[in-house]
Amino acid sequence: MALFLKAVCRTMERIAPLRLAEKWDNVGLLIESPVPRTTNRVMLTIDLTPEVLAESLKAEASVIVSYHPPIFQALKSLTLSNPLQASLLRCAAEGISVYSPHTSLDSVWGGVNDWLGEGLMEHKDDGEIQALKGIKQSPSGDDEGGEGRLVVLKTPVSIDILAGRIKRHLGLSHLQASYTAGALSRLAPVSTIAICAGSGGSMLLGSVADVYLTGEMGHHEVLAAVAAGKHVILCGHTNTERGYLPTLASKLQEELQRHELDSDFKDVQVLISKSDVHPLHIV
Repeated sequence: MALFLKAVCRTMERIAPLRLAEKWDNVGLLIESPVPRTTNRVMLTIDLTPEVLAESLKAEASVIVSYHPPIFQALKSLTLSNPLQASLLRCAAEGISVYSPHTSLDSVWGGVNDWLGEGLMEHKDDGEIQALKGIKQSPSGDDEGGEGRLVVLKTPVSIDILAGRIKRHLGLSHLQASYTAGALSRLAPVSTIAICAGSGGSMLLGSVADVYLTGEMGHHEVLAAVAAGKHVILCGHTNTERGYLPTLASKLQEELQRHELDSDFKDVQVLISKSDVHPLHIV
């Protein structure tokens, strides 16, 4: 394995240990190029699309850290006729290796779900953030994270005020909301918000909270949640994840410089893709 790739893998493991990922997930080093580039440059993205690959090639990146794993389900073949598979083949041929942290980065303390929860509070001491479900521990018994997050606000707010905070935090002009029954439901104060970045229906349903916040849920999942007396706020799958990339970039750059860099590594750069955008538009 190329030395810089090995350093990136070790550093990502410190930031978000792969043991924290869900059992169904596919995380870690997914593509190791047999002809690695000699540049010490990392490109961060939520999804590895053809546009992101073109940007990475132009930037001469040697490693792409793609939050979503570009290889998820079993592949029976890799062909150029499939555009996404063609991107994987081109990565390998052009000297770019690909690493994916996905749900390990969701679960770890200070990860995606914590970042999402922080946006619900005006100040950090306006409430507390805790794991929604089981705590995950290191082999030595230290708490490392948990599934989802539950935000408990010290001062309850209306669902409309909460929606405004979410839009500001995520840089959105619109989001989708479904309210509990009753003419005054939007005026009733809420203080507990269950969070899951990405697609959170299966994790959130059944949780005790006033509001469910996630990127997307199925139609019948929304109906079930509202029938159970929960408000639902949906922001678009990757909109609940992409805003964390600057935080990850800072952590990766700092950790590489602190623990991994030696005389063989010069001019390390951690870049954030500008081509990586939410695939759906409001029209």
